[in-house]
Amino acid sequence: MSRNLGRMPRNVPVLARWLALLLPLALLGGAIGSQFLGGLVPCEMCVWQRWPHLAAIIVAGLAFFVRGRRQVAALVLLAALLIAVSGAIGVYHAGTEYHWWQGITECTAAPRQGSPMEMLTQALRAPIVRCDVPQWTMFGISLAGYNAIFSLGGAVLIALLATRKAVR
Repeated sequence: MSRNLGRMPRNVPVLARWLALLLPLALLGGAIGSQFLGGLVPCEMCVWQRWPHLAAIIVAGLAFFVRGRRQVAALVLLAALLIAVSGAIGVYHAGTEYHWWQGITECTAAPRQGSPMEMLTQALRAPIVRCDVPQWTMFGISLAGYNAIFSLGGAVLIALLATRKAVR
């Protein structure tokens, strides 16, 4: 079985399969590394972006063990779709951080009106890490923004590579 691990049906390029595995692995690894090595605490929407990457890693990994051109292509394209889902969540999260729209989670909701005691209670119940304030940026782009860029761009590239005809 290990001899067949490196083989790929000709109609699904090897690069698409490897990208479908390594891209979400790198992005998820970066997110976990920024948490445990960099000290950044993920907000609720940060965690949402991780789940599709984890699913993409599993699906893309399966593409190394199945036989048949259609099965491999389907798994690689499904992994690309899952990566794109994480990218779409990243777009939503980045838009929330840039205040283009209000997020749908409690970690972005403004305190409600009420008595001082009610407002204090609401503040104490609110998450410490807010989804609408980026913890880290580079060149004005947050981690959610970078996830959106790399995930959506990578998903398109994987889909294009997976659907192109193999050159002999």
